[in-house]
Amino acid sequence: MPTPPPSSSALPAWMTPRNLLWASVGMALTTMALKTMAWYITGSVGLLSDAMESVVNLASAMFGVTMVTLAAQPADDNHPYGHHKAEYFSSAFEGMLIFVAAGAILWTAIERLLAPQPLEQVGWGLALSVFSSLLNGGLAWVMLRASRQHRSIALEADARHLFTDVWTSAGVVLGLGAVALTGWNWLDPVVAIGVALNILREGAHLIWRSSQGLMDEAVEPDVRDTIQQTLTTFLHQHNASTTPSGCVRFDHITTRMAGQRRFVDLHMHIPGHWTLSHAAELRGQVEQALMAAVPGLRTTIELLPCNVEAYLDPVAAPESHP
Repeated sequence: MPTPPPSSSALPAWMTPRNLLWASVGMALTTMALKTMAWYITGSVGLLSDAMESVVNLASAMFGVTMVTLAAQPADDNHPYGHHKAEYFSSAFEGMLIFVAAGAILWTAIERLLAPQPLEQVGWGLALSVFSSLLNGGLAWVMLRASRQHRSIALEADARHLFTDVWTSAGVVLGLGAVALTGWNWLDPVVAIGVALNILREGAHLIWRSSQGLMDEAVEPDVRDTIQQTLTTFLHQHNASTTPSGCVRFDHITTRMAGQRRFVDLHMHIPGHWTLSHAAELRGQVEQALMAAVPGLRTTIELLPCNVEAYLDPVAAPESHP
């Protein structure tokens, strides 16, 4: 899978997930027309499978627009943590559509394999397929880069699906070229079967990613490292300047992702003689440090005296340490 360049530079303001998914809708309509025309003039089942995947692209992009719009809605009484997980439904839906398309491709290809047919006007079919693949590849590259900057799984899913479409088209082109060179018409459905198996793999990957997000998967390893480093740096600075005893400490650090939003929960232990105002001031400083290190991070910090331990396991009895 192609990897986009690092997203260190800011994207243009119009490159929001919603706008890019609308661009994907338009691209799906364009490539669907081109690939259907290529299949019509050649009779290639490989090109037919390519055109069928464009239909999936269209449906998934439209569903993605709906879910991204829903995910952007602010929190309300029924959804106090927001609607960010809606993007996972888009990714899972796209994965399931890929499975449906792959099944249809396999069915058609096996029928053609049992009864091979000659192809016509292969040159025009190849040209139309290559042109549509270039369009899809260019848009997918932009979308994948934007998905990393926006942390949008719906955008990433659509981008990876478009890249799958590019590889599908490349396989079809190779199959048509092999048929033209050898005259072996059975190569066309064999390539279509290979294409179907490839996109099944991508569909399984998307569904797995979505399931992990819905089950509150931890944030990325590099983000976890950033959180830990930020807390360690803050701890060293604070204890060195104000608390020689080193009583201030952090534990029970847990993280999760919900679409574009990241969350961290932790316990901060402080000296028991501190005033509530002093403790709240320090907690605010920790929250500001974490949000500066990880933009968009939502932090929940529970304050505890130094000699008190909190246990997350409900069967474990709480215990105080003198």
